[in-house]
Amino acid sequence: MTARTPKARRLIYLALGVVAIAGLLAWAFIPSPLLVDIGIASTGTFEASLEEDGRTRLRERFIVSAPLAGHLARISLREGDSIEAGMPVAVITPALPPLLDDRVLRAQRARVDSAQASLERAQARIARSEVAVEQVQSDLRRTEQLAERGFIAATRLDTERLAERAAKREREAAVAEHHAAIHDLEQARAAMAVVREGSASRTGGRFMVRAPSAGRILKVVQPNEANVPAGAALIEIGDLSQLEVLTELLTQDALRARIGDRTVIDHWGGPQPLEGRVSRIEPGAFTKISALGVEEQRVNVFIEINSPPSQWRSLGDGYRVGVRIVTLRVPDALRVPVSAVFPMPAGTRGSGNLGLPDDREATMAVFTLKDHHARLTLVEIGARNGVHAWVRSGLSPGDTVIAYPPAAMRDGARVRPRSDQPLAMAVRRSL
Repeated sequence: MTARTPKARRLIYLALGVVAIAGLLAWAFIPSPLLVDIGIASTGTFEASLEEDGRTRLRERFIVSAPLAGHLARISLREGDSIEAGMPVAVITPALPPLLDDRVLRAQRARVDSAQASLERAQARIARSEVAVEQVQSDLRRTEQLAERGFIAATRLDTERLAERAAKREREAAVAEHHAAIHDLEQARAAMAVVREGSASRTGGRFMVRAPSAGRILKVVQPNEANVPAGAALIEIGDLSQLEVLTELLTQDALRARIGDRTVIDHWGGPQPLEGRVSRIEPGAFTKISALGVEEQRVNVFIEINSPPSQWRSLGDGYRVGVRIVTLRVPDALRVPVSAVFPMPAGTRGSGNLGLPDDREATMAVFTLKDHHARLTLVEIGARNGVHAWVRSGLSPGDTVIAYPPAAMRDGARVRPRSDQPLAMAVRRSL
């Protein structure tokens, strides 16, 4: 074996140096991995909802008015005071003309007739509500029998039970209206007696205005002493245990809401959200100007509060609340962070950089993390909310997806998860 000459050794060293320099240059110009946030595809309950502001309101409120013209004494009651049905709330000294003519008598008779008509209307409402309760109870019994045999879904049974509860509430409101109508008729007849006699001798010169229903004082319309005409509003009375929530949805959102949908009432100031159900959706819309000056078509949606009254005892009439109407609920859905999902445009030349043919139809995709590389994966999305996206197909539980993929992300790009992963931890905590 011949020894290498110095020239040959120099050539070998030179070649090794060139290879080393080339390797260093290649290593220097290799793109560094992209730092990404990651999330985990997991199975859990997915909910899609409509979020909107709302306000509380009373189902029934009563405005107590003066049954006849006269001098009103100062009302000592104040907003928030509790009262019972039949309790005196105001005192009026009748102001009768020295000579009574037929016009005054006819006006009082008209008030009595109007009160009588209101009473008959309240009686008809009670009869109608009784029929409605019997109908929904009959439907509920049939539904329960079918549910025991497994012929219908559990959601149908919940809807029938909600319909029964709503019908009973309607009957309670009809009964309260009937009591108020009886009270109004009694007040009108008493005022008629005062006018017909031409004096207030039976009441000692004063006429007592009484509360038509138990509840609390909402507003004292005329707190000071004054001369009031017949029909003037004096106070407003309501039962705060009969609160409901009114929210105004855009017409396109109202089409997704259904009577019986579960509703979460939050941001009302209490320690925990309240449970509710959609009880009524008005058929007609109205125009409302938004804060940006845009005309919007909105629909009134009424929500029944199902949480125990002890939890929302501090709520009052007209309070602002947050409303989240659950329009879709999937118990065992495959979920990923909504920030990981993005649309794939159809027929764009740029899709070739992502490894997709130019003629592929528009769809949704995510980047998954496999062997330190980003892999473009097409997925079918069922629905999305503010946190999760429901994946129908394309992923498996436990897959790692890239959240907030940067614009430079390409299929096969080298990536490296960040050292702190608050997004992945948040996803795991939400399971």
